Amino acid sequence: MSETLKRRLIDQIGDSPTFVAEGSRLTGDVESAGPLVVCGAIRGDGRVGGALRMAVTAEWDGEIHARAAVIAGRISGRLVVEDKLEVGATAVLRADIVARSIAVAKGAIIDGVVTVTSGEPVLEFEEKRAAR
Repeated sequence: MSETLKRRLIDQIGDSPTFVAEGSRLTGDVESAGPLVVCGAIRGDGRVGGALRMAVTAEWDGEIHARAAVIAGRISGRLVVEDKLEVGATAVLRADIVARSIAVAKGAIIDGVVTVTSGEPVLEFEEKRAAR
């Protein structure tokens, strides 16, 4: 049996993510060994061992380290991604960003220094999915 190829990072997020629900506000450092889905607000630094997914309603103020990330919300601070970063059309990143590869949807706002460690150019794309 062959597995279906999962091209988009959000399709690869995996099982049993940790959730920060919409309307929740966390203050302090956050650590997750696996994937993390944020729909609320976090103020503090974060280490995410899996994929980070931030919904349109999500806000994070602090330094974030993640294996991979899909961002549709707001970040203030610094974002370091070991692998692929997808920045959705609704994202507002007022942060310095370091990632191996970056894809940015038209409409996203990035205010900060962007460093791509793979040497590949930043990929721009048209968002085809509705924001969640």
